[in-house]
Amino acid sequence: MAAKNLLGSGVLYTDRRDFYIDPQVVKELWTDVAPFTTVISNRETRQTNDPVFKMFEHRNPWVKQSFQFSTAVIIGDPDTGGTSDVIGVDEINGLEAGATAAWQGLIVEAWNNAETSRLAVLLIVDADGGSDVTCKALWTLDDGAYTTTDNDICHVIGNAQGEGETSPEAWSDELSVVWNSCQIFKTPLEITGTLLQASLRGESSELARLRSMKNQEHKMQKEKAFLFGVRGDAAGVGGTNLGAGDTFDDFGRTGAGGGKVRTTYGIVAALNSYGDTSGDDQSVFSIGATYGYDNFVDDMEKVFQYVPTNGVKRAFCGAGALGYWSKMSGATGMGGTSGWTINISDMKRDTLGFNYKVLETPHGMLQLIPTPALRGPCNKYMLVVDEDNLFHAQYRSPMFQANIKTDNGYDGVKDQYFSDEGIGISLIESHNLFKITV
Repeated sequence: MAAKNLLGSGVLYTDRRDFYIDPQVVKELWTDVAPFTTVISNRETRQTNDPVFKMFEHRNPWVKQSFQFSTAVIIGDPDTGGTSDVIGVDEINGLEAGATAAWQGLIVEAWNNAETSRLAVLLIVDADGGSDVTCKALWTLDDGAYTTTDNDICHVIGNAQGEGETSPEAWSDELSVVWNSCQIFKTPLEITGTLLQASLRGESSELARLRSMKNQEHKMQKEKAFLFGVRGDAAGVGGTNLGAGDTFDDFGRTGAGGGKVRTTYGIVAALNSYGDTSGDDQSVFSIGATYGYDNFVDDMEKVFQYVPTNGVKRAFCGAGALGYWSKMSGATGMGGTSGWTINISDMKRDTLGFNYKVLETPHGMLQLIPTPALRGPCNKYMLVVDEDNLFHAQYRSPMFQANIKTDNGYDGVKDQYFSDEGIGISLIESHNLFKITV
């Protein structure tokens, strides 16, 4: 009689053979599902007294003190020391609005609007408290009279007061306020009592498997809310007051059960709504086909103008953004076409449990962190954050609520992951968003 073999049909195949190498082990695609949430919650978590919360912020006026001329007036040459007629001013930065007596004694450099030519050095001798100043020239480009031009830019380079004169008039500014909300997250799971008791392959306990999966789902939904969530209309009720037009309110929509649904404003959404796309405070950048080394250096100068104490900023990257920087050293990348080399380290493991690479820039180091939530249309986004101006807000402590459904002798188990959280964002110009379009 022929020996019995390993059949591919019948009871031996359908019921007796065991095809599972590790019958109690299941592989998952992602283990580090929420690196952004991990970073901000470990950096700083603040307990809020109310689900809607406010924060103070302040921009030091001395960072950039400047204004522009708005009228054409002749200022006599430095040799004569003559006082000009009144000159209109606008576009005032870092100085008391209205050109008050606090301006008297300021020394300014006057530049053309493109800031490519230094035209004069002037002493402000009077300011009328409206929108006019009078000046004397200390130096001019041609050592002659200087005629102001509309939109000439003046930068303050100091102040000089006369001997025996009284102290100039004082001025001060005020703190500003921004706000956001916590939102309620609930991620439930439920199985019957019969399934709970069953002996299974793959995972020995379906309840344990669902708890693990739903825990990750809960983390991912928080991660996406902290990145992409919005709080009302950025130009109306709600918002964050990071831009003009926002109005503070306990903003919320009505949910399915009639309760108020509050939402938090995510950092990517806030940058899209409030970030500048040009100028000294640019925070939103676009990388296209013509992007080169000069653009890279200029952009990184703006990213690191508010220097972190350790010289390193964290950059959360979609897979496409991480791939873009990795390609830069290739023959067809920025490095190959412009003769420079971009340095990216090998993959490392952060103590918080996520992987990262380090990108060296002329102005500082970027810790590139692969971020699963940056997918789809955001695959080529890179979010650079200033951790001093970003925090995890918590109204109620996160909790795992076990067996929440018990009425009428219910034969099953329903659990829930619960949290009431949001993020606090301040000084929007200290954060950066790069959008790669190639």
